[in-house]
Amino acid sequence: DKYVGEFKDGKKHGQGTYIKPEGRKYVGEWKDGLKKGLGTLTYGKGKWEGDKYVGEFKDGKKHGQGTYTFSDEKKYVGEWKNGKQNGQGTLTYGKGKWEGDKYVGEFKDGKKHGQGTYTFSDEKKYVGEWKNGKQNGQGTLTFGKGKWEGDKYVGEFKSNKYHGQGMYTYSNGDKYVGEYKDDKEHGQGTFTWSNGNKYVGEIKNGGKNGQGIYTYSNGDKYVGEYKDDKEHGQGTFTWSNGDKYVGEFKDGKKHGQGTYTFSDEKKYLGEWKNGKQNGQGTLTF
Repeated sequence: DKYVGEFKDGKKHGQGTYIKPEGRKYVGEWKDGLKKGLGTLTYGKGKWEGDKYVGEFKDGKKHGQGTYTFSDEKKYVGEWKNGKQNGQGTLTYGKGKWEGDKYVGEFKDGKKHGQGTYTFSDEKKYVGEWKNGKQNGQGTLTFGKGKWEGDKYVGEFKSNKYHGQGMYTYSNGDKYVGEYKDDKEHGQGTFTWSNGNKYVGEIKNGGKNGQGIYTYSNGDKYVGEYKDDKEHGQGTFTWSNGDKYVGEFKDGKKHGQGTYTFSDEKKYLGEWKNGKQNGQGTLTF
């Protein structure tokens, strides 16, 4: 190691340059033998080769305002505490997977933590809470260019995924309001489509599953059980013309035992298969 600079009472104190054998170099202020004040730290061979920090130091550690430039051109500008990013800062990504992305907000112990805004290179944007480097808590995600352009999610996040209560609005006017789990609609929720159709009920892994009510824009209505996004189990389907079916469904069709009452009071009571009367039944005129 080599130090060239000022001393006081046998310790590095004032302006000085410290060079380590692997090439790491510090140029700046010292106090009582430790880096303190303004300085520049350039890394040599090893894990952080090519990285550079320009800013404030305290007790030998990065502390205060500073700029850290990574070898891949990623850059952090902001506050530091005890050698780590802590407080308000801006992280701009360089070459690689996240090139062009940018985060502006709070940090804790080197990770995104607190309130922050992350803007993606495709103009997608997240504004909200972070915890340990991930989207956690309340937030708003607005989509930019690409498949989901114009879509928007407002609600709870957990580990970068929709989780908890949320509202997703599609660019075509469709909307979902309800519970999420691991990035999918899951639990109680309401789907409203731009064509006027509406579903209120249970959802599992993004599809209608369990008890629900589906109201069509033309006045038709289904009340009953769903499985894998289709009417399945016991249910009641009422048509806007007055016809009504009460009974079993399978894969979206009348199947099993059921009663169909026509608007003119004619009635069929009996078995159904794949949406049609099949098997034993009674038709009353």
